[in-house]
Amino acid sequence: MSVLTRTLVVVLLFSVAVRAAALVPADRILVYKSQRKMELLRDGQVLKTYRIALGPNAVGPKTRQGDHRTPEGIYRIDAKNAHSRFHLALHISYPDAKDRERARQLGVNPGGDIMIHGLPDRYAYLGSLQSKYDWTDGCIAVSNPEIEEIWNLVPVGTTVEIRP
Repeated sequence: MSVLTRTLVVVLLFSVAVRAAALVPADRILVYKSQRKMELLRDGQVLKTYRIALGPNAVGPKTRQGDHRTPEGIYRIDAKNAHSRFHLALHISYPDAKDRERARQLGVNPGGDIMIHGLPDRYAYLGSLQSKYDWTDGCIAVSNPEIEEIWNLVPVGTTVEIRP
Protein backbone atom coordinates (compact mmCIF):
# COMPACT_ATOMS: atom_id res chain seq x y z
CA MET A 1 0.00 0.00 0.00
CA SER A 2 1.42 3.37 -0.99
CA VAL A 3 1.98 6.20 1.47
CA LEU A 4 -0.78 8.19 -0.25
CA THR A 5 -3.25 5.31 0.06
CA ARG A 6 -2.38 4.78 3.74
CA THR A 7 -2.78 8.50 4.40
CA LEU A 8 -6.17 8.56 2.70
CA VAL A 9 -7.31 5.52 4.70
CA VAL A 10 -6.23 7.15 7.98
CA VAL A 11 -7.97 10.43 7.06
CA LEU A 12 -11.13 8.56 6.07
CA LEU A 13 -11.17 6.52 9.30
CA PHE A 14 -10.58 9.66 11.37
CA SER A 15 -13.38 11.47 9.57
CA VAL A 16 -15.80 8.57 10.17
CA ALA A 17 -14.82 8.45 13.87
CA VAL A 18 -15.35 12.20 14.30
CA ARG A 19 -18.74 12.02 12.56
CA ALA A 20 -19.80 9.03 14.70
CA ALA A 21 -18.77 10.86 17.89
CA ALA A 22 -20.83 13.87 16.84
CA LEU A 23 -23.93 11.69 16.51
CA VAL A 24 -23.77 10.27 20.04
CA PRO A 25 -27.21 11.02 21.49
CA ALA A 26 -27.57 13.25 24.52
CA ASP A 27 -28.95 11.72 27.71
CA ARG A 28 -29.56 15.04 29.49
CA ILE A 29 -30.25 18.67 28.68
CA LEU A 30 -29.26 21.39 31.14
CA VAL A 31 -30.75 24.87 30.74
CA TYR A 32 -29.29 27.81 32.67
CA LYS A 33 -31.95 30.50 32.36
CA SER A 34 -29.92 33.34 33.90
CA GLN A 35 -27.00 32.62 31.55
CA ARG A 36 -29.25 32.03 28.50
CA LYS A 37 -27.33 28.82 27.91
CA MET A 38 -28.32 25.24 27.13
CA GLU A 39 -26.03 22.22 27.23
CA LEU A 40 -26.53 18.75 25.77
CA LEU A 41 -24.78 16.11 27.87
CA ARG A 42 -23.90 12.44 27.60
CA ASP A 43 -22.67 10.58 30.70
CA GLY A 44 -22.02 13.94 32.41
CA GLN A 45 -19.86 15.25 29.57
CA VAL A 46 -20.95 18.33 27.60
CA LEU A 47 -21.52 17.46 23.93
CA LYS A 48 -22.74 20.87 22.74
CA THR A 49 -23.55 24.29 24.18
CA TYR A 50 -26.09 26.74 22.73
CA ARG A 51 -27.05 30.36 23.35
CA ILE A 52 -30.82 30.54 23.88
CA ALA A 53 -33.71 32.98 23.99
CA LEU A 54 -36.49 32.69 26.57
CA GLY A 55 -39.66 34.63 27.28
CA PRO A 56 -39.53 38.36 28.06
CA ASN A 57 -40.47 37.69 31.71
CA ALA A 58 -37.85 34.98 32.26
CA VAL A 59 -36.96 35.51 35.94
CA GLY A 60 -38.66 32.99 38.20
CA PRO A 61 -40.47 29.73 37.46
CA LYS A 62 -43.55 29.45 35.27
CA THR A 63 -46.69 29.53 37.44
CA ARG A 64 -49.52 30.21 35.02
CA GLN A 65 -50.55 30.34 31.40
CA GLY A 66 -49.54 33.60 29.77
CA ASP A 67 -46.82 34.61 32.24
CA HIS A 68 -44.13 34.30 29.48
CA ARG A 69 -41.87 32.38 31.86
CA THR A 70 -39.92 29.21 31.26
CA PRO A 71 -40.53 26.53 33.90
CA GLU A 72 -37.83 25.49 36.33
CA GLY A 73 -37.34 21.91 37.41
CA ILE A 74 -36.73 18.47 35.97
CA TYR A 75 -38.80 17.38 32.99
CA ARG A 76 -38.48 15.15 29.92
CA ILE A 77 -38.65 15.55 26.19
CA ASP A 78 -41.98 13.78 25.65
CA ALA A 79 -42.59 14.45 21.94
CA LYS A 80 -41.11 15.91 18.77
CA ASN A 81 -43.02 18.09 16.32
CA ALA A 82 -41.58 18.11 12.80
CA HIS A 83 -44.42 20.39 11.61
CA SER A 84 -44.01 23.16 14.19
CA ARG A 85 -44.44 26.75 13.04
CA PHE A 86 -41.05 27.24 14.75
CA HIS A 87 -39.17 25.01 12.26
CA LEU A 88 -38.80 21.97 14.57
CA ALA A 89 -39.84 21.60 18.20
CA LEU A 90 -39.12 19.26 21.11
CA HIS A 91 -41.97 19.25 23.63
CA ILE A 92 -41.06 19.48 27.33
CA SER A 93 -43.26 17.58 29.81
CA TYR A 94 -44.41 20.73 31.66
CA PRO A 95 -46.67 20.86 33.63
CA ASP A 96 -45.89 17.95 35.92
CA ALA A 97 -47.96 17.00 38.97
CA LYS A 98 -46.14 19.51 41.20
CA ASP A 99 -46.74 22.33 38.68
CA ARG A 100 -50.44 21.44 38.38
CA GLU A 101 -50.83 21.39 42.17
CA ARG A 102 -49.15 24.78 42.55
CA ALA A 103 -51.43 26.22 39.85
CA ARG A 104 -54.48 24.66 41.52
CA GLN A 105 -53.55 26.30 44.82
CA LEU A 106 -53.17 29.64 43.04
CA GLY A 107 -56.46 29.13 41.18
CA VAL A 108 -54.80 29.48 37.77
CA ASN A 109 -54.18 27.44 34.63
CA PRO A 110 -50.55 26.21 34.65
CA GLY A 111 -50.23 26.59 30.88
CA GLY A 112 -48.33 24.16 28.72
CA ASP A 113 -46.83 23.70 25.26
CA ILE A 114 -43.33 24.49 26.46
CA MET A 115 -40.86 23.59 23.73
CA ILE A 116 -37.26 23.79 22.66
CA HIS A 117 -37.66 25.16 19.14
CA GLY A 118 -36.18 27.04 16.23
CA LEU A 119 -37.40 30.14 14.44
CA PRO A 120 -40.41 30.68 12.21
CA ASP A 121 -39.25 30.30 8.60
CA ARG A 122 -39.71 34.01 7.85
CA TYR A 123 -37.20 34.87 10.62
CA ALA A 124 -34.72 32.05 9.94
CA TYR A 125 -32.25 34.59 8.53
CA LEU A 126 -31.67 35.90 12.08
CA GLY A 127 -29.76 32.73 12.94
CA SER A 128 -27.95 32.95 16.24
CA LEU A 129 -28.85 36.64 16.58
CA GLN A 130 -32.23 35.42 17.84
CA SER A 131 -30.58 34.69 21.21
CA LYS A 132 -29.89 38.40 21.81
CA TYR A 133 -33.54 39.09 22.63
CA ASP A 134 -36.03 37.17 24.80
CA TRP A 135 -39.00 36.72 22.49
CA THR A 136 -40.74 33.39 23.22
CA ASP A 137 -43.89 32.76 25.25
CA GLY A 138 -41.84 30.78 27.78
CA CYS A 139 -40.17 28.34 25.43
CA ILE A 140 -36.46 27.85 24.78
CA ALA A 141 -35.38 29.04 21.32
CA VAL A 142 -32.29 28.37 19.22
CA SER A 143 -31.46 29.01 15.56
CA ASN A 144 -32.83 26.67 12.89
CA PRO A 145 -29.49 24.96 12.16
CA GLU A 146 -29.10 24.44 15.92
CA ILE A 147 -32.58 22.91 16.37
CA GLU A 148 -31.83 20.57 13.46
CA GLU A 149 -28.69 19.42 15.27
CA ILE A 150 -30.54 19.12 18.60
CA TRP A 151 -33.36 17.20 16.89
CA ASN A 152 -30.83 14.59 15.77
CA LEU A 153 -29.03 14.38 19.12
CA VAL A 154 -31.97 14.33 21.55
CA PRO A 155 -34.30 11.32 21.66
CA VAL A 156 -37.76 11.39 23.18
CA GLY A 157 -37.40 10.55 26.88
CA THR A 158 -34.30 12.69 27.43
CA THR A 159 -34.21 14.43 30.82
CA VAL A 160 -34.37 18.23 30.76
CA GLU A 161 -33.25 20.16 33.84
CA ILE A 162 -34.11 23.85 33.76
CA ARG A 163 -32.26 25.90 36.35
CA PRO A 164 -32.84 29.56 37.34
